[in-house]
Amino acid sequence: MLSRTATAAAAVVLAVVLVPAAHADGPTVGSDGCRGSMLSVTVCAADGGSSAGSPGSSGSKPAAAAPAATGGDSKAPTDTCSYDLVEPPPPAGHQAWKGHDPGDGGVYKVQCDSGRGGVVFVPKGQDGPAAPTIDPELVARKAAASMRLDGPKVASPRAAGTYVVGMPMWMWATPSPSTFGPATATATAGGVTVTATAKVTRVRWAMGDGTTVTCHGPGTPYAKSRGKTTSPDCGHLYERPSSEQPGGWYQGTATSTWTITWTAPALADGGQFTETRATGFTADVHEVQVLN
Repeated sequence: MLSRTATAAAAVVLAVVLVPAAHADGPTVGSDGCRGSMLSVTVCAADGGSSAGSPGSSGSKPAAAAPAATGGDSKAPTDTCSYDLVEPPPPAGHQAWKGHDPGDGGVYKVQCDSGRGGVVFVPKGQDGPAAPTIDPELVARKAAASMRLDGPKVASPRAAGTYVVGMPMWMWATPSPSTFGPATATATAGGVTVTATAKVTRVRWAMGDGTTVTCHGPGTPYAKSRGKTTSPDCGHLYERPSSEQPGGWYQGTATSTWTITWTAPALADGGQFTETRATGFTADVHEVQVLN
């Protein structure tokens, strides 16, 4: 009877290489037919190699064997991995089968304590596959790297604008697919295909006066009909003139947080991670001079 977990005696080095690199400013076609575009990118990737499993008794849960060493670390830590049969199995012809028919064996989802994971095909009558070399989150990060994720396009405060101490300032950014999303990309490595979708979930405005404002969207554009009201979702009020600042300007930064949500359907796996992009801005703030 095979145990659900086993200890791998050596570390596995993940080597996911994108070929070709996708360009954000237009579609590309590689020699292998892989295509990419700014909003929807398909990235072709390959894992760094594979390790054959060792023969053993048959069973529903194969146990991990020590993978072949791929680096120079002779003191690699041990890693405990669990193997679970993918149910329902991928359809016939799916790359997870490695060219085999579904009746030839099983596809297993592998998860290790170190965070490494992936899928392996195990033929009938054989167990003991090597620990996985593909981490789906790293594949997702490669997909995200192929997207065009820019910082906010700051519309207000404007560099050419003049603002007044004690008057509400409305901040907003002009949204676009490359500055707020959503953007989607798909990457494949070995038997793991991951789709990642990125969109901005918040913008943190560092106003240059020691305060910060967090807005959950691009902000509302100001209109004269609004008068002296405050912004309903993204505003600030300067209490001191910018003449007291170096150069006579408030130097601010608008930093967007991109949340990337990824799924690996064949693994029934998924997750999220974030990236940030920043854009600088200036604000010229004056005191109103009252004449008697």
